[in-house]
Amino acid sequence: MTKKLSWFTALMLGCVAVVQAAPQTSGALNAPQPLPEVNALVDANAPLRDSQLVFNQVAPPPGSMTLRGTEPSSQIEFGVRSDEVVTRALLNLSYRPSPALIPTLSQLKVYLNDELVGLVTVTADQLGKENQTQIPIDPRFISDFNRVRLELVGHYANVCENPANSTIWLDIGKASKLDLTLQKLPLKNDLSHFPEPFFDTRDSRPLQLPMVFNAQPNLLQQRAAGILASWFGSKAQWRGQSFPVLYNQLPKEQHAVVFATNDHRPDFLKDLPPVEKPTVEMVNQPDNPYEKMLLILGRDDQDLLTAVEGIAQGQLLLRGDTSTIDSVKLLAARQAYDAPNWVRTDRRTTFAELTQYQNQLQGDGLQPNPISLTLNLPPDLFLVRARGIDMDLRYRYTSPIQQDGSRLAVHLNNQFMQDYPLTPKDTAGQQLMRIPLMQGLQDSNRQLTIPALRLGVVNQLRFNFDYANTFIGGTADGRCETVTAVGHHVVIDDTSSIDFSGYRHYIEMPSLGAFANAGFPYSRYADLAQTLVLVQPKPSNDEVSTLLNALGSIGAQTGYPALRVQMSDDWSKAKSADADMLMIGGIPPDLQDDTKIPLLADAARSWISMPARSNAVANVPISDSERAAESQTTLSSRGPMGAIVGFQSPFNDQRSVVALLADSPRGWELLNNALLDSGKRAAVFGSAAVIRESGVNSIRVGETYYVGHLPWWERLWNLLATHPVWLAICAVVVVILFALMAWRLMRMVSRRRLAELDDDE
Repeated sequence: MTKKLSWFTALMLGCVAVVQAAPQTSGALNAPQPLPEVNALVDANAPLRDSQLVFNQVAPPPGSMTLRGTEPSSQIEFGVRSDEVVTRALLNLSYRPSPALIPTLSQLKVYLNDELVGLVTVTADQLGKENQTQIPIDPRFISDFNRVRLELVGHYANVCENPANSTIWLDIGKASKLDLTLQKLPLKNDLSHFPEPFFDTRDSRPLQLPMVFNAQPNLLQQRAAGILASWFGSKAQWRGQSFPVLYNQLPKEQHAVVFATNDHRPDFLKDLPPVEKPTVEMVNQPDNPYEKMLLILGRDDQDLLTAVEGIAQGQLLLRGDTSTIDSVKLLAARQAYDAPNWVRTDRRTTFAELTQYQNQLQGDGLQPNPISLTLNLPPDLFLVRARGIDMDLRYRYTSPIQQDGSRLAVHLNNQFMQDYPLTPKDTAGQQLMRIPLMQGLQDSNRQLTIPALRLGVVNQLRFNFDYANTFIGGTADGRCETVTAVGHHVVIDDTSSIDFSGYRHYIEMPSLGAFANAGFPYSRYADLAQTLVLVQPKPSNDEVSTLLNALGSIGAQTGYPALRVQMSDDWSKAKSADADMLMIGGIPPDLQDDTKIPLLADAARSWISMPARSNAVANVPISDSERAAESQTTLSSRGPMGAIVGFQSPFNDQRSVVALLADSPRGWELLNNALLDSGKRAAVFGSAAVIRESGVNSIRVGETYYVGHLPWWERLWNLLATHPVWLAICAVVVVILFALMAWRLMRMVSRRRLAELDDDE
């Protein structure tokens, strides 16, 4: 009996211990878990930086999001550089839910790379009001390229809901943002990852890469730096790029490119052993192991040029911390208008050649997102008399359930062009599918003609697949039917093509808009084979930076480095060159007259010729009388100013000159910012553009000229097309002449018949 009592007592004590321990265990499980330490191996002293991704900059236009029942999700995308890691991520949402939503049943789900990382439950006190919430995101889920997707689960009724009901919505405000804290990573000196870390495709910010020289660079050094800047520009493309120039000093907390020869080196490279060949090397900066230097080394300046050409043409061969370039041979010369970023003008261009990323021509969802393509055209493509541009459009889509008005709409530069019905499968007839793996898709071919006058230098072609979705929520007899929405899949076939071949090249100049947005006329040859850059004998760092920014911008627009660009600091030698000229920092004295230059910035004094009638619109034609200079004003001012001036070369009527000018360091900064900002570049046109603190002002004044070739009959037609009165007079004259010729012909026929009758008698 005593033994049984002992066993019973032990059992009771064990149960009490378990009961007492259970609440503690449950509490430990429900307590908030701290985020894991993702950077335990990273140096605690590594530099940190904060980054804010505001929705009005990174979200699809217009910057806010409206989530609906048929379009319940939207997303933003961002990348993380290879030399950084995210240590903290916080999503700050500003949202307003529909007043018709049912609380608790309606939620907002937050996904990071398709991983659910947050959930916002809509409560009764939030309906119809502006709300803010913060959602911490585990940095472990953040990779190189990331996608934050917001998805609405919206309900407005407990039974018989229609997912397409207009009361299901939730707005995400433009003030929403993703706050990131990033920590620098120590990188190995390895050129096999080049151009990282100097340029990283994951970084959507404008590229800013300082270039360092021992002192004021000579012509060969400037040319080498210009080629390298254009190569980096061809990589940066839409991001934008700037290249600050420093003499004998390194930038703070930035990667940099350093040019040095054995005899002329910056002080921080004095201990570097001399080189025996053109050399490219990656090393740590002396005072900061987290920042790198790309050393362009050589025995002399010619070696620097060879090293840069080796980077531009042999990037795939770079490896290790040091590479030497034995030789670079430029073989076949490039042809005019063959820039990689431009649409082909010698043959039809397929859509596959225009895509910029994988799966760009596909979409899915209840309402698939628009499919967009960018068309970059040569500015001098003469399309005035063209009836239209032929486009062979091939597309596939999942068929609608019934004939309900679903359609494909084609837009060009936000202008509606054409639409095509999306037919259901049972009325489409028998079709042979080209791709057996896509049996559920309809296949169609369309021939579309794009109006030529709607085309510019940069064009956006957009395809909207608009499905008319029908959902059944209930019937008149009270019976409820539920239909599960099925997403659609749409594809623009990459064999679709557009044809810009057969058109002539002819443009009215000066046209600073063509220079600012397409680098024309220098970009006519992608390698700038017929371009001469005229620089100052002893340039300041601001002038060299403007040179690099200009060449980098042209490289971004063409997609190819300026391997054959020529440079000179002697105006007398430049006179004999058969090339388009780009002037940096000043205009030669013998060109500073009011017949050639409509604007001149020289120190704090400037003069400007104003047209008789000012027109602030770039594409509105004006007459010669309106272009004529009405007045000339000379003034002095302490305010900074930059200017871009275009005029005809005095030595060749088919060549052009563009001058980049400024009156102070701040003026150069304004000029460089204008070349970098796409909005300010759009305001540059005509023959002169003035850049001040208030913005960009452009004017069209002075004589115009034409570059390119048109046969005389096309030139005559183009001239008459802009003078309707003369066109009418010519038409009347032609009609009268034709009538006289017809009258003479009929009179001759009548006389011949009368003579034959007389002979018969």
